[in-house]
Amino acid sequence: MNLTKLAAYHGDPKIKEKYVSRMKAHIAADELIQGTGFENGKGCAVGCTLDSYEHGRYPIELGVPEVLAYLQDAIFEGLPVGEDKAFPLAFLEAIKEGADLSLVWPKYAVWLLSDPIHGTFQYCSESGKAAAMQVVALYNHVIEGGSVGEYEWAWAAEAAWAARAAAWAAMAAEAAWAARAAAWVARAAAGEAWAAREARAARAAAGEARAAAGAAAMAAAGEARARAAAGVYSYRAQRHKLLELLAEAN
Repeated sequence: MNLTKLAAYHGDPKIKEKYVSRMKAHIAADELIQGTGFENGKGCAVGCTLDSYEHGRYPIELGVPEVLAYLQDAIFEGLPVGEDKAFPLAFLEAIKEGADLSLVWPKYAVWLLSDPIHGTFQYCSESGKAAAMQVVALYNHVIEGGSVGEYEWAWAAEAAWAARAAAWAAMAAEAAWAARAAAWVARAAAGEAWAAREARAARAAAGEARAAAGAAAMAAAGEARARAAAGVYSYRAQRHKLLELLAEAN
């Protein structure tokens, strides 16, 4: 997995103030809305941060990993109306200038799968649990400073997808949703690793990495849509966890 280390806001308080002030202005003008990328001065969390709907601009303009842009986007869209508007500003304010956010997504992914209250692990079938824990183990290795090869991520992704297919075949909806989360998280990591290999071969695979990372973040947050009514998943919990991890990063 390629963890590119960036300095949040490129270490410049003026850059942070620029985006915080822009978001405050959009909120004051009632221009921060769900369901729209960015049109006619109105848009979602990403749109009102950049004044354009381009997740790939986060590393360039804000020094924030692109996958976190997708995650911010998905959580914002899933929060109840009335709670959504405070989140994008809190996201920007939680990030310290110069912070390295490269481990935020791996830590979030571990929480997403294994948290005893909100994690999907508890709803997995036996094969789903094994797949989820395989992904968790790989991410924990990354968090501890280790290196995980592209083939290890690919095997984890294959196991997660197989567990999801088995769960659906057995009509076990609970297990299927949990396995799906593991599958998407593993697919993101595998996609990034494969794209890195392709890039070394001078092939244009960077777009695939962005798509995989984005799809994983969207799918991770998307689990809440299906499970929120039953109290299994909560966009509120995802918001809280993401803000916590952002604030902890130095």
